[in-house]
Amino acid sequence: MRSTLRRRLIAPAAAIGALSLVLAGCAADEPGAGGGDADCTEYEQYGQFEGETVEVYATIIDVEADNLVTSWSDFESCTGITIDYVGTQEAETQINVRAAAGDAPDLMIIPQPGLLQRLIADGYVVAAPESVEANVDEFWSESWKGYGTVDGTFYAAPLMASVKGYVWYSPADFEENGYEIPTTYDELIALSETMTERNEGPYRPWCAGFGSGDATGWVGTDWVEDLVLRGAGPEAYDQWVAGELPFNSPEVTEAFDRVGEVLLNDEFVNGGFGGVDSIVTTTFQDSGLAILDGTCSLHHQASFYEAQWGEGVTVAEDGDVWAFITPPINADDPAAVTGGGEFVGAFNDSEATAAVQTYLSSDLWANNRISLGGVISANQGLDPANAQSDLARQSIEILQGEDTVFRFDASDLMPAAVGTSSFWTGMVDWIGGASTDEVTTAIDSTFP
Repeated sequence: MRSTLRRRLIAPAAAIGALSLVLAGCAADEPGAGGGDADCTEYEQYGQFEGETVEVYATIIDVEADNLVTSWSDFESCTGITIDYVGTQEAETQINVRAAAGDAPDLMIIPQPGLLQRLIADGYVVAAPESVEANVDEFWSESWKGYGTVDGTFYAAPLMASVKGYVWYSPADFEENGYEIPTTYDELIALSETMTERNEGPYRPWCAGFGSGDATGWVGTDWVEDLVLRGAGPEAYDQWVAGELPFNSPEVTEAFDRVGEVLLNDEFVNGGFGGVDSIVTTTFQDSGLAILDGTCSLHHQASFYEAQWGEGVTVAEDGDVWAFITPPINADDPAAVTGGGEFVGAFNDSEATAAVQTYLSSDLWANNRISLGGVISANQGLDPANAQSDLARQSIEILQGEDTVFRFDASDLMPAAVGTSSFWTGMVDWIGGASTDEVTTAIDSTFP
């Protein structure tokens, strides 16, 4: 069976609209990736559903949508299910309208846990079948399963992921100047101090940009989240997300102070663009590109920034640009990363819907999709060798690391009045000169 693919092309979303790691290449003929003659042995477990159609709804469009469809083409051929994929960047806002009107899709790829929780609370998303939960128990960590669980009931399996907290740099710049990759946050600040000695016109050690249309400020929240997790630890991070640890607590304000060592320092920013005040007006898409012309050396951004470097730029340890994870506060601290991801929720419990949901939670789907390029997953059954870029492989290995402490992007977990409103605007005010106390107190006042 062939998928149907319906897409509405609208203006690119801010922030996560750039969720690709890299532009996917012509990898549709990778072994097992789908799109060719299917060996149905691995798909027999899902059953036969000739003539059944299952709608999958998501914000994913363009090349990533094409690859998504390819990733389940063998599943369709072997099960008889036609997957009707509807991709629109309006999906997050339209899903409530559709569900309330009785026109909910069968499945939705839900871009963050907060939306999933709201759909569950409204009675739209149903509990996941045992087959999906069994896959998640086998292939995912407890923390990832927890993001798809509400009040002890498991609803949605994780799908794709991103790793945040990378620091991008030029390997040639580091080699030429004798710079070493820092192993602690203090070493990162010391490296930044050393870089200021270059005193070369518009050059500054760091380049940064918060500009993202209506979502301006989200880049700054990622910085703070990184430093709360590294400085205060995962338990405090969880309390902060839940509203039990206020923004103006010592643990969170210390994270602001650490971020401020870079972003509020005119000697450190904003290479190629101006001073501190230029951070808000510089778009997040453009902000790291100053590394390529040598007007900055360091840029803090997620794995998906790989897609921004453009054609002809080699992303590799010995290439034009590469990245290391923001180092820990103490050298012996466990690896800690923040990140994002999607979850697959069902709006009915039909057997065909369950079959598709089960496949999407499997290691089989994860390897098929990752072999096509452009995304990663925290699925433990994923072979990093199937990734189509060095950074993707590194990111998968980080997510699969036994000692890695992973926490989901805090602003995606907080109530919308905070996570996608006052936290964003607070970061803009902070860059504009408001004090940490003023900003954190104002954000706390918006927490429900």
